[in-house]
Amino acid sequence: MKNPVKSMAVALALSVAALPQAYAETQGVSDTEILIGSNNDLSGIFAAFGAPAVGAAKQYFDQVNAAGGVHGRQLKLIAEDHSYQMPKAMQNINKLVNSDKVFVMLLSLGTPMNIASFPLLERKGIANIGPLSAARQMVEPLEPYKFVGFSSYYDQMNAGITYLKENNDAKVICAMYIPSDFGKEIQQGAKDAAADLGLDYKAETTHKPDEQDFVGSLTKLKEEGCDTIATALGIRQTITALATAKKIGWDDVDFIGSSAAFHTAVAKVPGGVTEGFYAAAGWPDLNTRMDDPHVKKWVDDYTAEFGEAPGTGALLGRSAAEGLVLALEAAGPDLTSEGFLKAMEGLEYTDPITGVKVDYSAEDHQGGDAIIISRIDGGDWKVIGEK
Repeated sequence: MKNPVKSMAVALALSVAALPQAYAETQGVSDTEILIGSNNDLSGIFAAFGAPAVGAAKQYFDQVNAAGGVHGRQLKLIAEDHSYQMPKAMQNINKLVNSDKVFVMLLSLGTPMNIASFPLLERKGIANIGPLSAARQMVEPLEPYKFVGFSSYYDQMNAGITYLKENNDAKVICAMYIPSDFGKEIQQGAKDAAADLGLDYKAETTHKPDEQDFVGSLTKLKEEGCDTIATALGIRQTITALATAKKIGWDDVDFIGSSAAFHTAVAKVPGGVTEGFYAAAGWPDLNTRMDDPHVKKWVDDYTAEFGEAPGTGALLGRSAAEGLVLALEAAGPDLTSEGFLKAMEGLEYTDPITGVKVDYSAEDHQGGDAIIISRIDGGDWKVIGEK
């Protein structure tokens, strides 16, 4: 006769072994290590954001690790390059989640890429922290695993168009954009802002991510009488479009981008071809924060390691990395996905890099709400307004 107690014990052991790993142990967390994934653009049209963001995050994690890690665990960042291409992005997210088995995703770049990854992250209970996308879909609808650092493209564009109406007498709004989830978000923000403000949304042009010839598009928009153009293009594309407008002699038009165009490289183009370009973003440019000792030390450390001063991508990488470490520390030594999400929802601090107030809650997974309007003047982004 079988021993009923022994049989029950065996059955229980088998049932536990058959449970998904998420129930048996926390994926990506061991006694000595926490695995952090990033699905990024390290070589494509937004590499100027992605590559330095990853470098700055790794540098900060190295410093944290040298000081003993977080509750005794070392932080390991695994970054994969999708080159802003969807097939690569999907291969990467499957590798990071199912093969590398990361605990959390950080700084993943691209609106379409992040959106496509959400079903897998939701099934696995993996948080998506500080994506390099400010589309509303990064936090809408509200989900336990979605967290963003700053204001949305949509709200930024609304604030930017409002500023140009009030200060530059904008009347005819147009748009140039990549027709993806990224570009459509910014185009919609400009179109809705125009409607809300009683302005004329007149014309738009769409562009492939690798397009570099904008003569025809700009000629069309000029003929339509546009006086304000919202842009949702790659970094190099933005610079080329601005240079082309000057080349064809169109100087009575304002161009405005969102945080996706708010990059140090755009301001520093030789020859002043980007002078006068506006951007609405969730943070001020790094040059406005250099009197802060924390920022200056980071800039010095980054420059010493990478041989060049940090720009906007590095700023975002360091900012997100510091926020992640704060949440990991708050989650305590018994790190679980549930405990980490609760820690994220309890974060409230002033970002030491951007100076923006960050405040998460169970009802609000957007950390920063600020919208700062800047304009390129003398090769630097200068703050000219804030909402």
